[in-house]
Amino acid sequence: MAKHLAIFTKDLLEDIFEGKKKIDGRFSKIKIPPFGKVSAGDVVLMKLSGEGIKGQFVVDRVFYFDHPNKDEIDDLKKKYSKEMNLISTSSFWYAHENINYITLIFIKSVNKFLVPPEVKKKDLRSWVVLE
Repeated sequence: MAKHLAIFTKDLLEDIFEGKKKIDGRFSKIKIPPFGKVSAGDVVLMKLSGEGIKGQFVVDRVFYFDHPNKDEIDDLKKKYSKEMNLISTSSFWYAHENINYITLIFIKSVNKFLVPPEVKKKDLRSWVVLE
Protein backbone atom coordinates (compact mmCIF):
# COMPACT_ATOMS: atom_id res chain seq x y z
CA MET A 1 0.00 0.00 0.00
CA ALA A 2 1.45 3.33 -1.10
CA LYS A 3 0.50 6.81 0.02
CA HIS A 4 -0.08 9.70 -2.37
CA LEU A 5 -0.82 13.42 -2.19
CA ALA A 6 -3.29 14.80 -4.74
CA ILE A 7 -4.27 18.43 -5.29
CA PHE A 8 -7.93 19.29 -5.85
CA THR A 9 -10.00 22.42 -6.42
CA LYS A 10 -12.57 23.33 -3.79
CA ASP A 11 -15.49 22.16 -5.95
CA LEU A 12 -13.94 18.77 -6.72
CA LEU A 13 -13.01 18.20 -3.08
CA GLU A 14 -16.57 18.99 -1.95
CA ASP A 15 -17.97 16.63 -4.60
CA ILE A 16 -15.75 13.82 -3.30
CA PHE A 17 -16.77 14.42 0.33
CA GLU A 18 -20.46 14.53 -0.69
CA GLY A 19 -20.16 11.29 -2.70
CA LYS A 20 -21.02 12.98 -6.01
CA LYS A 21 -17.59 12.30 -7.51
CA LYS A 22 -16.74 8.60 -7.41
CA ILE A 23 -13.86 8.60 -9.92
CA ASP A 24 -10.88 10.94 -10.06
CA GLY A 25 -9.64 11.23 -13.64
CA ARG A 26 -6.08 12.40 -14.29
CA PHE A 27 -5.13 13.26 -17.89
CA SER A 28 -1.70 14.16 -19.29
CA LYS A 29 0.29 14.43 -22.48
CA ILE A 30 3.41 13.05 -20.79
CA LYS A 31 3.82 10.01 -18.54
CA ILE A 32 3.68 11.46 -15.01
CA PRO A 33 2.19 10.22 -11.72
CA PRO A 34 -0.34 8.96 -10.96
CA PHE A 35 -0.07 7.04 -14.27
CA GLY A 36 1.39 3.64 -13.42
CA LYS A 37 2.01 4.61 -9.78
CA VAL A 38 -1.31 4.15 -7.98
CA SER A 39 -2.95 0.81 -7.13
CA ALA A 40 -6.02 -0.58 -5.39
CA GLY A 41 -5.68 -0.20 -1.62
CA ASP A 42 -3.44 2.88 -1.83
CA VAL A 43 -4.28 5.91 0.31
CA VAL A 44 -4.65 9.33 -1.34
CA LEU A 45 -4.34 12.43 0.84
CA MET A 46 -6.52 15.20 -0.59
CA LYS A 47 -5.04 18.70 -0.49
CA LEU A 48 -7.03 21.79 -1.37
CA SER A 49 -5.14 23.88 -3.91
CA GLY A 50 -3.29 26.65 -2.07
CA GLU A 51 -4.31 25.30 1.33
CA GLY A 52 -3.81 22.25 3.53
CA ILE A 53 -4.74 18.59 3.45
CA LYS A 54 -8.46 18.16 4.07
CA GLY A 55 -8.98 14.39 3.98
CA GLN A 56 -8.16 11.11 2.34
CA PHE A 57 -9.64 8.24 0.39
CA VAL A 58 -8.73 4.64 -0.32
CA VAL A 59 -8.32 3.60 -3.95
CA ASP A 60 -10.87 0.96 -4.93
CA ARG A 61 -9.43 0.21 -8.39
CA VAL A 62 -7.55 1.96 -11.18
CA PHE A 63 -7.79 1.91 -14.97
CA TYR A 64 -4.89 3.12 -17.12
CA PHE A 65 -5.07 4.11 -20.77
CA ASP A 66 -1.80 4.59 -22.69
CA HIS A 67 -2.35 6.61 -25.88
CA PRO A 68 -6.10 5.94 -26.06
CA ASN A 69 -7.70 6.15 -29.49
CA LYS A 70 -10.89 8.08 -30.26
CA ASP A 71 -13.11 5.00 -29.81
CA GLU A 72 -11.65 4.32 -26.35
CA ILE A 73 -12.17 7.94 -25.31
CA ASP A 74 -15.76 7.86 -26.60
CA ASP A 75 -16.34 4.68 -24.60
CA LEU A 76 -14.92 6.33 -21.46
CA LYS A 77 -17.26 9.30 -21.96
CA LYS A 78 -20.30 7.05 -22.07
CA LYS A 79 -19.30 4.83 -19.15
CA TYR A 80 -17.73 7.20 -16.62
CA SER A 81 -18.80 10.84 -17.10
CA LYS A 82 -21.56 10.52 -14.49
CA GLU A 83 -19.30 8.93 -11.85
CA MET A 84 -16.66 11.59 -12.55
CA ASN A 85 -19.41 14.16 -11.86
CA LEU A 86 -18.72 16.14 -15.00
CA ILE A 87 -21.06 19.10 -15.30
CA SER A 88 -20.37 19.89 -18.94
CA THR A 89 -19.43 16.50 -20.32
CA SER A 90 -18.80 17.48 -23.94
CA SER A 91 -16.57 20.47 -23.15
CA PHE A 92 -14.55 18.45 -20.63
CA TRP A 93 -13.81 15.64 -23.06
CA TYR A 94 -13.17 18.07 -25.91
CA ALA A 95 -10.52 19.80 -23.78
CA HIS A 96 -8.87 16.43 -23.13
CA GLU A 97 -9.07 14.85 -26.58
CA ASN A 98 -5.35 15.26 -27.34
CA ILE A 99 -4.07 13.53 -24.24
CA ASN A 100 -1.77 10.50 -24.22
CA TYR A 101 -2.29 9.10 -20.72
CA ILE A 102 -5.45 8.63 -18.68
CA THR A 103 -5.68 7.37 -15.10
CA LEU A 104 -9.15 6.68 -13.70
CA ILE A 105 -9.03 6.25 -9.92
CA PHE A 106 -12.14 4.77 -8.32
CA ILE A 107 -12.76 6.27 -4.86
CA LYS A 108 -13.91 4.48 -1.69
CA SER A 109 -13.70 5.10 2.07
CA VAL A 110 -13.53 8.91 2.07
CA ASN A 111 -12.60 10.57 5.39
CA LYS A 112 -12.24 14.21 6.46
CA PHE A 113 -9.40 15.12 8.80
CA LEU A 114 -9.95 17.00 12.03
CA VAL A 115 -6.18 17.31 12.44
CA PRO A 116 -4.50 17.01 9.04
CA PRO A 117 -1.04 15.51 8.62
CA GLU A 118 1.85 17.78 7.67
CA VAL A 119 3.29 17.18 4.19
CA LYS A 120 5.83 19.62 2.79
CA LYS A 121 5.13 20.42 -0.85
CA LYS A 122 6.22 23.62 -2.54
CA ASP A 123 6.08 22.76 -6.24
CA LEU A 124 3.40 22.73 -8.94
CA ARG A 125 2.86 18.98 -9.23
CA SER A 126 -0.78 17.95 -8.88
CA TRP A 127 0.13 14.42 -7.75
CA VAL A 128 3.00 13.23 -5.55
CA VAL A 129 3.87 9.67 -4.55
CA LEU A 130 4.82 9.92 -0.86
CA GLU A 131 5.80 6.33 -0.01
